[in-house]
Amino acid sequence: MQPAKKIVISASRRTDIPAFYLKWFAEQIKKGFFKTTNPYNGHISIVRATPDKVHTIVFWSKNFRPFIKSGFGAMLQKKGYNLFFNFTINSCVPLLEPHVPPLNDRLDQLSYLSSHFNPESINWRFDPICFYKTGSCETENNMHDFNRIAKYASECGVKRCITSFMDHYTKIKKRAASIKGFSFVEPHFDKKVKILLNMEQELKALDIRLFICCEKELLDGLPKDSNINASSCIPNDLLMRLYGGGLSLRKDTGQRIKQGCGCKISVDVGSYSMHPCYHNCLFCYANPSSRKNCKSEALE
Repeated sequence: MQPAKKIVISASRRTDIPAFYLKWFAEQIKKGFFKTTNPYNGHISIVRATPDKVHTIVFWSKNFRPFIKSGFGAMLQKKGYNLFFNFTINSCVPLLEPHVPPLNDRLDQLSYLSSHFNPESINWRFDPICFYKTGSCETENNMHDFNRIAKYASECGVKRCITSFMDHYTKIKKRAASIKGFSFVEPHFDKKVKILLNMEQELKALDIRLFICCEKELLDGLPKDSNINASSCIPNDLLMRLYGGGLSLRKDTGQRIKQGCGCKISVDVGSYSMHPCYHNCLFCYANPSSRKNCKSEALE
């Protein structure tokens, strides 16, 4: 009888645990389990989180500074956990992302992660690409720092960039409508394709591959000579190449597979309601409304 495959813990698509909830996460690791609640049916599950049960912890964040300052990554590695990082680093646009650190700080964080962990264990997410108006007739976007971030990521040894275009959910439209003169703009399909192809060429010169997240129609609309692929932000095949062992390669049915999500199966331990994210991003699909308070939990 073969031993059961280990699991991947996603921490987390639903909130920013490295920025705001490290103390809580560390307490659950100490206990050896997480209680997770299905956001759709309320079902509570127990997720065993000891090193013999967990293959890799995948951290998602826009601010790894608390994680870095605490030395939490080294502590987890010492316990026997493998680590992987989805680090979202977008252009500096305070209107869109009011509570993320300055870009210089985020780039410094990327440098630390790449020098203290394997650069192959880092996905750089430039996500989402946003177009908007702020009262003038001209449409603006958040692409202006892309070149700078890309060059820095390349110097750090990062090989993958993941992107997508903003989804215009009703809650996001309502949030944007509260700002006088502001509105998000949906670019034409052909413009999106052109942007992606330009990004691909720029990244190719830096030895970085471009992937797109949940953009099946765009992927199907790209020319045949493009090497842009669908993203797998939870890449179990890559995790096995990095760390060995066995993992399921099934796609995560809880994600948007029809829209092109390539994530493999994992267990997300975050909660929209119990762990609200305080970055207060204007385009965020997770938070139902804006939040004024920005706080983090320091590890003692």
